[in-house]
Amino acid sequence: MKKIVFRILIVAVVLLLAVFIVAGMFLDSIVKKSVETAGPAITKVDVRLEGVSLSVFSGKGTIKGLFLGNPTGYKTPSAIRVGEATVRLKPGSLMSNKIVVESVSIVAPDITIEGGLKDNNLTKILENVQSFSGATTNAAQTGAEKPAQKIQVNDLVITGGRVNVSLGLLGGKSMTVPLPEIHLTGLGKDSDGITPVELAQTVMKSVIEGALSGATKAVSNIGGGVLDATKSLGGGAREGADKITKGIGGLFKK
Repeated sequence: MKKIVFRILIVAVVLLLAVFIVAGMFLDSIVKKSVETAGPAITKVDVRLEGVSLSVFSGKGTIKGLFLGNPTGYKTPSAIRVGEATVRLKPGSLMSNKIVVESVSIVAPDITIEGGLKDNNLTKILENVQSFSGATTNAAQTGAEKPAQKIQVNDLVITGGRVNVSLGLLGGKSMTVPLPEIHLTGLGKDSDGITPVELAQTVMKSVIEGALSGATKAVSNIGGGVLDATKSLGGGAREGADKITKGIGGLFKK
């Protein structure tokens, strides 16, 4: 009897290892396909990945060539491009109700803000994400949809990014400014976790804030130049330019 039980345990362990090995072999393509399928549904824009490398054993992974397109009506080719991002998570949490991500590092993202200071391609994408979040929450509450698996992100850093500013206030011109470093910690730590959509909302809000911060400096410099240029003109021209500059500042205080 003991020998039979022992053999059953050995078979169970072998099968379990086989499942992990097979899962590891196909995990990269599964993640890539999931992102490229769920991404457009959530953001309502084109989402593509060049490649994914994730180890189910070590919990370390790399995402390369993330492309986030623009909503319909915008002329610039993309909203966000990321060459490479690294992720480190607790492998044991993959089988639990809350996946624990130890760290996320996004290096040198290329972000484009097009449109107005308040209404632009980035705010439109955020609206799409928020709309999707509301719909999934209602579906989960009514029992029409299974609640999404939750996530906890202990540390998320975005560094070395740049913002391509293409705003109507620039009169058709564009410029590139640095993206301030973004550092988020303890996301979902003090709760049952947050959904992937909620995580996307939080990150997008921080990216938009950083992008607008960089755009503010660019537009403010232009505003200062406008005021300098109108010094030799009449009082009406100077007053008009001053109102434009103050209006720009007021938008960012909201």
